[in-house]
Amino acid sequence: MGRVIAHLDMDAFYVSVELARRPELRGKPVVVAGSGARAVVTTASYEARKFGVFSATPAAWARRRCPDAIFIPPDFEHYRARSREVMAVLKEQVERVEIVGLDEAYLDLTGIDRPKAAARRVKAAIQERTGLCCSIGIGPNKLVAKMASDAEKPDGFVVLSREMAMERFGPKPPGLVPGIGPKTAERLKQHGITTLRHLAQTPDTQLAEMFGGRLGPHLARLARFEDEREVETVRIAKSESRETTFETDLRGLDALEPVLEKLTGELCQTLVKQEQSGRTIGIKVRLDDFSTHTRAKSISEPTNELDTVLGVARQLLRDFDPPRPVRLLGVRVAGLDEGRSLAEAGQLELAL
Repeated sequence: MGRVIAHLDMDAFYVSVELARRPELRGKPVVVAGSGARAVVTTASYEARKFGVFSATPAAWARRRCPDAIFIPPDFEHYRARSREVMAVLKEQVERVEIVGLDEAYLDLTGIDRPKAAARRVKAAIQERTGLCCSIGIGPNKLVAKMASDAEKPDGFVVLSREMAMERFGPKPPGLVPGIGPKTAERLKQHGITTLRHLAQTPDTQLAEMFGGRLGPHLARLARFEDEREVETVRIAKSESRETTFETDLRGLDALEPVLEKLTGELCQTLVKQEQSGRTIGIKVRLDDFSTHTRAKSISEPTNELDTVLGVARQLLRDFDPPRPVRLLGVRVAGLDEGRSLAEAGQLELAL
């Protein structure tokens, strides 16, 4: 056998965690979302999804769409704790695990006798130890495994070869595949490419003319479910950030700087706790016209000290001096994966 990769995705994770401590709500439309005027849905139960309520749906719209839904404010500290329980079970069952979020992970089952049986044992162990349900997809690479895990949610268990994935998802729109975003899907549609099968069959030369020599052929490889990425057992965060969306727009530095100070304090507290530091400090500002602006600066040594990070972030904000009311403000420290070798290497990938 070649590579065998599994993708595990917890079913409606935040809602499932809430139902574990509120079992009387099972079977009802439940939505985890903030209460502010601009809050969005974090997760919705499958009963709520029948009404069109999904992650990132504006909470106000969700309340109108599903007036009988039960809304619960998010408790991320509790979700992180339950996530650690789930991942601990995974690591007990499988040697090579790549955690990619609070609620999902890749498992490298290559070389394991009866890999499907091993994956079912993982699924059962999570249910038994945590009381939470997950879906698992198995394939020859990460992309096929991820598509398979999402194919029959909740409580799914789907095994696909690359050829089976091409057959099963071929009639679907290109945007179904992770890595093909809405804008790219729209551009493909403008060129008459509306299915993954059509995209897979389009010559690389034609796609290169449309999207460039790198992106064009890459889109075709995604449509053919070709993926050579390895399961990375250690994932080092490249950045850490904090941001907030205001219920009413804020105007002027006097209103924004106290918020920036609060966000930076929370960010640095996390960095110190995680023993992480970076030397790229940046801000993110979204104005009331929904335009988003980022500014960043690199310093000589990695840091997680509040005074240093806040000093740079504050100056970036003052230099930008938002010309319009601000809808969202954020702060980030990047280059965490570079560690203290940054000063010696002299290299940095700047991103915000």
